[in-house]
Amino acid sequence: MTSFKSQHVLIVGAGLAGSLLACSMARLGFRVTVAERRADPRRAGVLGGRSINLALSCRGITALRREGLDGQVLADAIAMRGRMLHDPSGTLTFQPYSANTADAINSVSRSKLNLAMLDAAAAFQNVRFRFDLRCVDVDSDAAAAEFRVEPTGETVTIEVDAIIGADGAFSAVRGAMQRTDRFDYSQTYLEHGFKELLIPPARECGVDPDEHDGFAMDPHALHIWPRGGSMMIALPNADRTFTCTIFWPFHGAHGFDAIDPDDAESVREFFTRRYPDAAAIMPTLEREYRINPVGSLVTVRCSPWQIGSRLVLVGDAAHAIVPFFGQGINAGFEDCRILVELIEQLGELPQAIERYAQVRTIDADAIADMALENFVEMRDTVGHEAFLYAKRIEQTLHAHMPDRVEPKYNLVSFSNIPYAQAKRRGEEFAALVGRVAEAVPLSESRALADDEWRARVIRHGERLLGLH
Repeated sequence: MTSFKSQHVLIVGAGLAGSLLACSMARLGFRVTVAERRADPRRAGVLGGRSINLALSCRGITALRREGLDGQVLADAIAMRGRMLHDPSGTLTFQPYSANTADAINSVSRSKLNLAMLDAAAAFQNVRFRFDLRCVDVDSDAAAAEFRVEPTGETVTIEVDAIIGADGAFSAVRGAMQRTDRFDYSQTYLEHGFKELLIPPARECGVDPDEHDGFAMDPHALHIWPRGGSMMIALPNADRTFTCTIFWPFHGAHGFDAIDPDDAESVREFFTRRYPDAAAIMPTLEREYRINPVGSLVTVRCSPWQIGSRLVLVGDAAHAIVPFFGQGINAGFEDCRILVELIEQLGELPQAIERYAQVRTIDADAIADMALENFVEMRDTVGHEAFLYAKRIEQTLHAHMPDRVEPKYNLVSFSNIPYAQAKRRGEEFAALVGRVAEAVPLSESRALADDEWRARVIRHGERLLGLH
C-alpha cells in the first residue's frame, strides 16, 4: 500500500462525517488535523432540543464497519422494523419496511455517536483536534485555511497538502469555494420547519411499563402521525424515551404561528385535538414546546465538489438534504467510505479527490430528490388505503422475486447500491406495482381469499416482467 505518512490533511469540521473521515485517513497513515469552530463537546457537553436522533442504516453501518466501529455504535441503537401510523382517532397501523423481517433502520443518538467518533479519531496518534477555530477563508491553490480563534479573536493559518470541508450545511469551506469562477450553488428551504418534543418512559406518563419493556409505545417502529400537509414522528432512545419531531408549516392553521408557545393551555388543546394519543403521554409537552427552538429544513446542492485536487467537500457541506428518508448521516458516511476507497485504489490523494467529486454528485442529487418526495409520502399519503394496497402488492412481489424486483426504500436503506441506481430501479418497480394494481384492483381484492389474491398478484407481476 502507498505510504501517506508524509502528507498532512486538514479536515474542517469535527462532526459525524469529519470525525469518521479522520479515523479513515489516520488509518491510511495521513497526518490529520481536525479544526472545529465549537468547543470540544466531550468537555463542553451537548445541548438538546435540536436533531437528537439519527436513523442509521446499511450505508452508514458499512462505513462504520470499515473502521471497526459498527459494533460499538449498534450496541446502543434500537432497531426499527417499520412505520407505526397513528390516525387522528389513535388507531395504529404497522407498515413493515421490508418483506425481510431482518431489515431495519436503527435509531441512534446524534450526540452519543459524535462523541464515539471523536474518541475513535482521538485514539490515533497522527490525529490532532483543534477546537474553537472558526474557518474564515480558504486558499485552494496553497491548500491553506485561515481561522479565527474564538476565545481570543486572533487569526491562525494552517497549511497542508489537502483540505476537506466537512463543516455542515452552512459550510465556511464551501462559502470560500462559492467565490470562485463557475461554481454552481443552490439552497432551497421548505415552507415547513421542525421542533423536537419528548415522550418520557412509560412510568412517567401513566403507561404500563411491562407492555413495551419500559417504553410508552412500541420501540421497534418509527412512529408517524400523518396529518396531511404536516406530521409528527417519534424515534426511540436507549433511555426508554422517544424523541418526537413535529414538521409543520411556518404559517397556517396547522402552522407554528397558529400557537403561542407561551400559552400552555393552547398548546395542550392543540395537541389533544390533533395528536390525542400522543398528547396523553407527553406530560412535559407545554415546557418542551416553549423552550425548544423551531429549525429550518434546507436542501443544498453544489458543483463541483472540489477545486483542483487539494480541496474537496464531504457530507452536508456538499449536499445537505431534508431528513425524510433518514439518509443524511448515511449519505455523509458513504461519502467518507467512497473517498477512502478511491484513495486506496488509486494510491494518490489528488486523483482520488477528483474522481470522488466526479462520481458522487449524481448520487447526492438523487437522494436529495428522494428525501423531498418521501416527505410528501409520509405526511400525506402513507395512511391512504390505496397507498397501503400498493405496499401490500410491492412486498408480495418482492418476497416472491427478491432477485428480480426490489422497492426503492429497500434499495436506499438496506443496500449500498448507488442512490441514482436505487432511484431508477425503485421507480421502475413502482410502475410495475401500479400496473399490477390495475389488473388486481383494490375493489376486487376484498372478495378474494389471501392465497387467491397473492397468486393473482404474482401471476400478473411475472407476466408483466415477461417471465411467462
